[in-house]
Amino acid sequence: MDWDNLRYFLELARSGTLMSAARRLEVDHTTVARRIQSLEKEVGAPLFSRESGGHRLTEAGRRLQPQVEAMESAFQAVESTAPASQEGLSGLVRIGATEGFGTVVLAPQLALFAARHPKLTIDLLAMPRLVHLSRREADIVISLERPARGPVVVTKLTDYTLRLYASKQYLAAHKPVKTREDLRGHTFISYVDDLLFSKELQYLDELHRPDAFALRSTSVLAQHRAVVAGAGIAVLPAFVAEKDSALKPVLRGQANFTRTFWMSMPAETKHLGRMQAVWSFLRETAQAQQAVLLPQNAGESEQQTDAPPRPVRPRKRGA
Repeated sequence: MDWDNLRYFLELARSGTLMSAARRLEVDHTTVARRIQSLEKEVGAPLFSRESGGHRLTEAGRRLQPQVEAMESAFQAVESTAPASQEGLSGLVRIGATEGFGTVVLAPQLALFAARHPKLTIDLLAMPRLVHLSRREADIVISLERPARGPVVVTKLTDYTLRLYASKQYLAAHKPVKTREDLRGHTFISYVDDLLFSKELQYLDELHRPDAFALRSTSVLAQHRAVVAGAGIAVLPAFVAEKDSALKPVLRGQANFTRTFWMSMPAETKHLGRMQAVWSFLRETAQAQQAVLLPQNAGESEQQTDAPPRPVRPRKRGA
């Protein structure tokens, strides 16, 4: 039985669509279809049922999958100890991350890492939506919520701080904000409620329900640019906004939020050299960026208020 056919079978079983499997295998989707047809002829039974949403395993396919996965694990174990594996990292590692963290924090560091390993290809999916590990959209996923189930390896990557920000231009043109009650009447910039990909993005529910929105966007980077333009107030990650000289924290010390990034990968690939190297590098990057991710609240004592601060309810998980 042709191992390549089995490899294509496994990728389609995991991804669910010909196009996704083809991207992972770096071939045309017609090649995947042809390989599956060849394998089905070998085993003498259909392995997938073709549906409008993709390909679903038949009973014969479900019986075959664990056997092929065992073969894959054995092959990868041999591969990882082979002399060629010591020559340097190679292959593809696709990382899914939230848009802001992926773009601002990870992209510069991953580019340098990839430059040190010319045989290794890094795909960074920095997107304003959830990237699914279960659908094989990525090899490593950095998410706002800890995966609840599945055969995955999970670690807490880092906490990070978000604050309420506005441009100096906006603050100079509007009434002062010294207490939470002063937020009434101000214009806000935020996410589109019905398109939130995580409940951890619902910051304003903990702080103040705005009277009006100047802009709502699925993109935190779009929100940042709107705040810089003076359109209103927004909750932004400190790693995006803190070093922007056009912005100023609003209610520093009274309107801080903490969220958490969780990192996960399939248990079946944790022994691969390239996965271990990238996983470790991401942890090292998060540790090295702690001053950016969790900046100290310097100057909070200088913020004068007309009422005692009302602390935000602490959250165990983060955005």
